Formats: sequence, structure tokens, C-alpha cells
Amino acid sequence: MYDFKYKNKEFYCEAVKISDIAHKVSTPFYLYSYNTLLSHYRKLAAAFRALSPIICYSMKANSNLAILRALIKAGSGLDIVSGGELYKALLAGGDPKKIVYASVGKTEEEIRQAVARQILFFNVESLSELALINKVAGDLGVSASVALRINHDVEPRTHRYITTGKLTNKFGIDLDTAYGIFKNRAEFTHLNFNGLHMHIGSQIIDGAPYILALKKMIGFIKRLKKEAIDIQYLNIGGGLGIIYSKEKPQTAEEFAGKILSLLKSTGLKIILEPGRFIAGPSGILVTRILYIKKTPLKNFIIVDAGMNDLIRPSLYGAYHEIVPLVKLRNQKPVTSNQKYDVVGPICESGDFLAKDRELPKFNEGDYLALMSAGAYGFSMASNYNCRLKPAEVMVKGNKFYTVRKRDSYLDLVKKDVIPEFLK
Repeated sequence: MYDFKYKNKEFYCEAVKISDIAHKVSTPFYLYSYNTLLSHYRKLAAAFRALSPIICYSMKANSNLAILRALIKAGSGLDIVSGGELYKALLAGGDPKKIVYASVGKTEEEIRQAVARQILFFNVESLSELALINKVAGDLGVSASVALRINHDVEPRTHRYITTGKLTNKFGIDLDTAYGIFKNRAEFTHLNFNGLHMHIGSQIIDGAPYILALKKMIGFIKRLKKEAIDIQYLNIGGGLGIIYSKEKPQTAEEFAGKILSLLKSTGLKIILEPGRFIAGPSGILVTRILYIKKTPLKNFIIVDAGMNDLIRPSLYGAYHEIVPLVKLRNQKPVTSNQKYDVVGPICESGDFLAKDRELPKFNEGDYLALMSAGAYGFSMASNYNCRLKPAEVMVKGNKFYTVRKRDSYLDLVKKDVIPEFLK
């Protein structure tokens, strides 16, 4: 994360002092490095350049329009999972022919919107969904393209909440069912069966689960070819892990080196769906210390960001490194008794950003940054406790830009309606 670093004890994003942004924007806010964002996209593109893949950035990681626009301008397609994401994708200038649509629960209206736009294809998760897409395409008098999402029953060795490739998960179609669908594909008169899709999980550190899943997929592709069933695309999903603490995830080049030969052997057009790998390292959450509270059993640092701003620690037990925006000259080294829970203002005991974290001595009013927060940070934020969603800011070089304004109190109530009988 070379675009976030200290210069003379001040923490910078690219060429901008982050404390200057904090003074002007107020806290909490998310901060994104344009250069980090684009460099991670380009690292992946370079690693797989031998295959000329379509890289479809996974919008669920972070769907800010500025982030989408930056990646689209760099050549990225988009992976979407809702009608709202389709709307934002098109608003940001996304090419429908570089949009793939996942989600286990697409509604008829969402399907209609995507069929009308003639997206590249749907990643289909069930036989019922397949039938509905066929119906909608028929109603519109067009053909829709689909890829079957295959569930290989592969353990991705990640958190159970972000495991998606086991048969106990809700995602995808087992191999035998998928084979039967392909054999009977003529029944779906308004569908083009042009691909296969897999996505085994998120924050995956090593390539072994991918290799296992790909080998199973290749076996299935061979089975289809024996039946003269031809497809064009293989979408291998996303899930590449990043550094939050002491992880040693595979680099883009290392990952590509492990699977390139397998992918080449298929002879298919390859699609990648990275999200966290691109957005995660590019963003941080900046917050300010409100109070430091000591009890007989615990030390607390109470900050102005809460679980509504960043739910990952509460939901997953996730770790985010915490660093000060200004390193104090007299800041003492960490000792064993300097353990703190970093907590927010939410009225929940589950409202924490760190537990029993060894930290140097801080003062009330100090600014802190939670690192690697660009993915599944703001995108999972809420207005719980009538809290205002934070601002989002992007730095490019020596300038910063507000790319989403902080919520106002009016935003909290503008869609509420008091019925006549209560007036």
C-alpha cells in the first residue's frame, strides 16, 4: 500500500496529507487512492495478459460511481448482483456487453431490465431462475445469454460467511443437474447457453482451492464436448485475498502462474470477477477519537465511526490495522498493558472496530485510520441508530475530491411518510 505512507510523521494518501482532508471534510469518512485502485486492476490485467481476459470488477465490493468510472475508463467490465447495481453500472458508463449478472435471487423485474439491456450474460443459479429468464426474454421477443454457475463442493478455506462453493451453500448448481440442463437446453427457446461460471468464496489466500475447482470444471467441459455441447466463456469468479493483518496472499502473478495452463487448456474466453483485490487496498476509513475510557477490566478508545460505518469486525471478526494520522514525537512504544477495545457510538456491545488491540498511547481528538477498508466498507454501511452515512473522498496525485457527500438529517427522513390517520 505504497500510496498510503508516512512523510515526516504525517500520514499521506498519494501526495495529500490526510489530516488536512479530515479537517475539511470532518470524520468519519472513507478515503480512496486513485492510483492504488488502478494499479491493482492493472496488476491483474498484466498477470493474465496471455489470455486477454475480460475483467469484470465486482461492484458489491464498492459501487461508488467515481470508482466505477475510473475502472471503466481503464477497460474494466462489471460484475453485478442487483437491479440497483445495473442502474449504477450503466450510469457510470459501463458497456452492457461487459456486464455479467450473478445473484441467487434475481427478481423478474431485475431480469427484465438486464435482458432489455442485452448484457453479456446471466450467471444462473437454479433451474427455476433459468425458466424465468427464458420467459422474460420470450416476452420481450429477444434471446438472452446465460452461463450456469457451477457449485463444485470445494472448500475455499476462508470465513464461513464468505464461503460460496460448498453444496451446503445457497449458490450455484451441482454438476449432474447442470449436465441435465445442458442436455435439455433446446427446451429454453429464448436462451443462449454460452458459458460456465464459478465463484468459490472470498478472501482466499492460496491457489489450491481454485486449482481443485478448475480441474473439476475442466472435467465437466470435456464431458460437454463429448456431447457436442459448445460454450464460449469460462468465468472463474473472484475472491483473491488481500493483506489485512499478517496474511501472505498470493500476488496476481503468483495466482496466474498457478492456473494459466489450466485456463489455456479449455480454449475458452476467460472472465475474472475481482472486487476485494482491487478496491480493498485502495481505501481506508478515517475516524476521530472522542473519548478514552478506562475501567477496572478494560481500556476503551471510543471513536466517531461505528459498526454502521464498518460492519466487518462485528460481522466477521475481521481485522483492520489501525494507525494514527500523526505520529507523536513523544508517543511511547506499545507495552503489554496497552490493550484497547476500539469502539463506536452505536448502542450495541457488538459495536467495535478492534478488540484487545495493542496500541500506543493516544489522546482524545487524535485521528486514526483503519487500513484496507476500500472493499465491503461503505457498501455495507447503514443508517442504524439514525447515523449519517459517511462521506467518501478520492485522492489523485496532490488533489482530493469528495465523491459522495455525507448524509444529512433530511436524508434520514425524506422517504418517510406519516399516514393521514396520524395527522
